[in-house]
Amino acid sequence: MREYLLMALVAAAATYLLVPLVRVFAIRIGAMPEVRDRDVHTTPTPRLGGLAMYGGLVAGLLVAAKLPYAGGKLAEEAATGGKVVLGLILAGGLITLTGFLDDWWGMDALIKLAGQIGAAGVLVAFGVSLPWIPLPTSMGGLYVLDSTLSPLITIMVIVVMINAVNFVDGLDGLAAGIVGIAAMATWTYSVALSTDFGNTSINVTAAVTSVLIGVCLGFLPHNFHPAKIFMGDTGAMLIGLVLASTMITVTPLDSSSINRFPVILPMLVPVAILVLPLLDLIMAVVRRTSNGLSPFAPDRGHLHHRLLDIGHSHRTSVLIMYAWTFLFAFGVVAMSVKGVPLVLFLLAVLLAVGVLVAMGLPRMRRNGGGAHAAGRHVRPGEGPAHGQAAHPLPPEAPAAQDVRPLPADPPFPQGARPLPVEAPLQRPLRPASPEPPLPGEHPVGDDRAELSALSDLSLSASRQRFPAPGTGR
Repeated sequence: MREYLLMALVAAAATYLLVPLVRVFAIRIGAMPEVRDRDVHTTPTPRLGGLAMYGGLVAGLLVAAKLPYAGGKLAEEAATGGKVVLGLILAGGLITLTGFLDDWWGMDALIKLAGQIGAAGVLVAFGVSLPWIPLPTSMGGLYVLDSTLSPLITIMVIVVMINAVNFVDGLDGLAAGIVGIAAMATWTYSVALSTDFGNTSINVTAAVTSVLIGVCLGFLPHNFHPAKIFMGDTGAMLIGLVLASTMITVTPLDSSSINRFPVILPMLVPVAILVLPLLDLIMAVVRRTSNGLSPFAPDRGHLHHRLLDIGHSHRTSVLIMYAWTFLFAFGVVAMSVKGVPLVLFLLAVLLAVGVLVAMGLPRMRRNGGGAHAAGRHVRPGEGPAHGQAAHPLPPEAPAAQDVRPLPADPPFPQGARPLPVEAPLQRPLRPASPEPPLPGEHPVGDDRAELSALSDLSLSASRQRFPAPGTGR
């Protein structure tokens, strides 16, 4: 147990310390794509966090190979023809290189798929394969794969897992947290089998899952909202590859020595983990094709977008996804290892659905409950009363203009002449007159009369504005 903890701590520390260096490197080479309309973040954020995760993976695996107990189990596994550690390092390097090129330059989907198939083929070449497929007892219990089907189905399972994890990577910390929880469930399952049934070969899976847990935990502090760096396809495909390898290496068990059904857990855990992503994928394809769009056209209709739209915060949406993953993954483990009845698991699922809906209802009401009126959200209390038609009322007629007469002017003091209000105080026009007198000359005729009239007007205005003491208004 202490060796597993040490492996996880080494992987977590290496990943955590490498992330700042990788972030600086990503910024320098320009691996910071512009924010797209469907993105939930608002500022350009560097990618390539998967490079640090690969460094943590290699460090953890190398330490595991040197430990007395875990190293001995890995050596025994290598002596029987399997070299999981070396295979993970090489396959992880190939998938990391593929993701790095895609995050930096962009890559055609077929070329990226070829890189995924190549990495899965490396794992198969180093002994990671499905010898049989667990089936229900009514169908024979097991379906043994021949030498042709085994590598093909193994590669297919690995590629599906890689893309499923990549599909989940939509919110800060979501993919790392979900894969970390899945790795914890797989580790719990493998340790339980090793303890309860004496199957020591399963310890290789426990060692790899311990390292994977450490990688995810070391990356989360940098990736949780608000994220300082994204893992990108580099990291999402890497942890998907490692998770797939643990699901496959835990499968080859002798089912005749086990009375319960833990043998089928490797098939149930991936399905349980991927229920939400796969359901979201199916809904996205149906939604886009029904709208006449390509199934691969990006949009904002994914599950994590819906959680945000009903009012959940970024962190709350991620925590809800964590809870669902924990419920499904550990629920399957509890059923297989501890014999928990299936009905209890289904009740727990229904309870979780009810809690999720109850959490979302108040926020949906505050956001309008998904209903819109005239292009705006309808707040509670704005709708029509019971029994009334939900039609907008006609616009009210504008109020009549107030035409009340103005109050009468106050009386003028005795002896004061009121200034006429109809005519503004201005200089009256006069007919053209001869040239103005030169300086020193006195005005004569019309000029003298005009000056007299202006003097009278000015005197009247000054008396009106500045009355004599005792005669104010």
